[in-house]
Amino acid sequence: MRTHKDLVGWQKSITLVTTLYKLTKFFPKDEVYGLIQQLRRSAVSVPSNIAEGAARNHKAEYIQFLCIALESISELETQCLISKNLEYLDDTTYNFVNDSIQEIRKMLIGLIKHLKS
Repeated sequence: MRTHKDLVGWQKSITLVTTLYKLTKFFPKDEVYGLIQQLRRSAVSVPSNIAEGAARNHKAEYIQFLCIALESISELETQCLISKNLEYLDDTTYNFVNDSIQEIRKMLIGLIKHLKS
């Protein structure tokens, strides 16, 4: 690996951030300082922590930042379910986003396991 940009998990999480920014534009305006902000922060946290961890000099620090990214993807999963339940996301859109979340989660777990071995 040359940089974090070479990681498929980072690339997919950047795509997910972009998707969520576009989707949340259509949420009710009264959610600007609520769910919209939470969704965007959680989403941005994933690739940000992958990148920061990859830039660290020690494997343990890298793993720590990947674990933070994993926590953020779990927050995002919860917030997306809430968005679906409030009917801000339709079933098709929710399933698409959730599939991306699950794929990124698996990649993070795999990378953490790889670094620990």
